[in-house]
Amino acid sequence: MKSLKTWTAAAVALLSASTAALAADAITIGEINHYKRMAAFAEPYKKGIELALKEVNAAGGVLGRPLEFIFRDDDGKPGDAVKIAEELMTRDGAVMLTGTILSNVGLAISSYAGEKGYIYLASEPLADDLVWKSGNPYTFRLRTSTYVQAAILAEQAAKTDAIRYATIAPNYAYGTAAVAAFKESLTRLKPEVEFVTEQWPALFKIDAGAEVQALEASKPDAIYNVTFGTDLQKFVREGTTRGLFEGRTVYGLLTGEPEYLEPLGAEAPEGWIVTGYPWYGFTSGPEKVFVDSYMAAFPGETPKIGSIVGYMTVQSIAALIEKAGSTETPALLEAFKDLTLDTPMGEVTYRALDHQSTMGAYLGVTAVQDGQGVMVDWSFKDPTPYMPSEDEIRAMRPAK
Repeated sequence: MKSLKTWTAAAVALLSASTAALAADAITIGEINHYKRMAAFAEPYKKGIELALKEVNAAGGVLGRPLEFIFRDDDGKPGDAVKIAEELMTRDGAVMLTGTILSNVGLAISSYAGEKGYIYLASEPLADDLVWKSGNPYTFRLRTSTYVQAAILAEQAAKTDAIRYATIAPNYAYGTAAVAAFKESLTRLKPEVEFVTEQWPALFKIDAGAEVQALEASKPDAIYNVTFGTDLQKFVREGTTRGLFEGRTVYGLLTGEPEYLEPLGAEAPEGWIVTGYPWYGFTSGPEKVFVDSYMAAFPGETPKIGSIVGYMTVQSIAALIEKAGSTETPALLEAFKDLTLDTPMGEVTYRALDHQSTMGAYLGVTAVQDGQGVMVDWSFKDPTPYMPSEDEIRAMRPAK
């Protein structure tokens, strides 16, 4: 009996040691986001990560090791995000950083990563300064650039008779970049256009009545909208009530994304030309496979743009580490140069030129179907024709 007990104790100890070794052998990624402050947007993103992690690890992991994410909440505060980034890299053993939705937080982590020599994959921040004016050798960006999405909308606007444009955007890095990009692209395509007013509400603190009144007073032919989240909901409701959108085409950056369109329900605007994510319209191919896998993994939930971005974040990191054959920073930096991978949105490459991915975008028109806002008449846009020239990008990026 004593011998049996001794053997059992030894077996338990060996099993515990093996389990600990497997856990210690995991490749750890530090993920920072606004999980409490922006739960409606961050949670679908996290679920996309979880789905991809399950698939990657079920297939044997990366370099024969499991891939693991440590999720940390920064409450949407740049200072907290930087502190967490340091903890993840020095205390928790992360090999690189990823995450954030808000551009000001992403820019803070990017600056810190550049100073410390930590690799940062900015999965969702939309400010183009991340890879252009404030770009550094250690920061890469997954989401389609704001410049590209604005240029796609400007191309559509240039085809109309509209001359007088009004803009409304949140007053922070992403909003200012989005307006500047639209103005630049549209003016180049149609030099006679004029911008009669620019409205800059504070993020998530919009006074929709005052903003709508100011826009109406400028008598624009068309409106370029960059508001999102609760600001978009208030703007749409107030603008509809006051007739702001009647007889005017509205161009909406991100307005077609489910995170922002679905909460409007039957109040969703109709006829806006928008970028977004029409998951409900996919009938075949890798896009449909992802949608079906996501809905099977999370019954009762439908994918958002954050879901696909989270999924592609894991795909990107797994492909990066496999290509590098290592988790050491120098090897990862070299492997990130023109890293190419297959995703549910097609082949994506992280350009060595500026560390921006070639993730495309969907363009469509808003409509209401069965009491729900959707995108119709949509198409997928390759970003390449809309990018600034290589010389323009080199001029924007800081000298190394």
